[in-house]
Amino acid sequence: MALEASGKYTNSALRIGDVDPYAERKAGEFIGTVVSNASVNDEYKHVVLKVHPHALRAYAGQMFHLLCPSPDGAEVWMRRPMSVYRVDKANGQIEFLYKTEGRGTLGMAKLGVGDDFNIAGPLGHGFTLEPSWKNIVVLGRGVGLATLAPLSQLAAEQKVGVTAILSARHAGVVMSRDLFAGLGARVLTVLDTDNTSAVENVEKIVEGLIAEGKADAFFTCGSNRLLKLMQRLGKKHNIPGQVAMEQIMVCGIGACYVCMRTFEVDGEKVLRRVCRDGPVFNIQEAVGW
Repeated sequence: MALEASGKYTNSALRIGDVDPYAERKAGEFIGTVVSNASVNDEYKHVVLKVHPHALRAYAGQMFHLLCPSPDGAEVWMRRPMSVYRVDKANGQIEFLYKTEGRGTLGMAKLGVGDDFNIAGPLGHGFTLEPSWKNIVVLGRGVGLATLAPLSQLAAEQKVGVTAILSARHAGVVMSRDLFAGLGARVLTVLDTDNTSAVENVEKIVEGLIAEGKADAFFTCGSNRLLKLMQRLGKKHNIPGQVAMEQIMVCGIGACYVCMRTFEVDGEKVLRRVCRDGPVFNIQEAVGW
């Protein structure tokens, strides 16, 4: 990865043990140390970083902007936005789950134990839980499950019951099952290979949870068809919800407007920046893709 002659990325990035001169800031730039970077299946990897305590302020649904190393010696021009997978405050670690398919993530895949990794954040508005919610339904697919996974941590801290419906192409790429289950969530897996992931079947599952009183709120990410289903059921049963939107980003702080998307608020179409105004939004205001 590219370092300045001084051996630092910048003069402001904080390493573990550094005094934080701007402790009041919500976000910052940090140089984490790679604890592990291992494959979880044929497509996804899981990287764990030891970081400065300031970075541990991240919560479910927020993201970091990652300065990925080059996979081939050529410059990687832009940082890569990535949602937080887990915050382990006890061990001073932050985790990301990622799919290796572009130059940035291919560069990440080459990180070894002990390597430096520059991250900036936490950025954006994440998930929130209302005190009146006692049971929530989390429905995600593919890499969207990585974004939803921290909800299990947030819900466990607030003693909220979670039913997690994990949708995937096949059993080999179902992610986050152990994380959800380890924090007490009821986990249901639906797959393309046996057609249990069909919208009609997922709708039956969710309707059953509503009938059981296990659905005070909906949370989703990773699939337009599942977003539409949750919007429809939310309207039908007057159940609130939140969606984490996926979008190409450049600056990650709202300056470039590349991540603009259309939302429908009180019957009017409005444009919002996913990185700065989200990435988590009211599920009923999101317009699909």
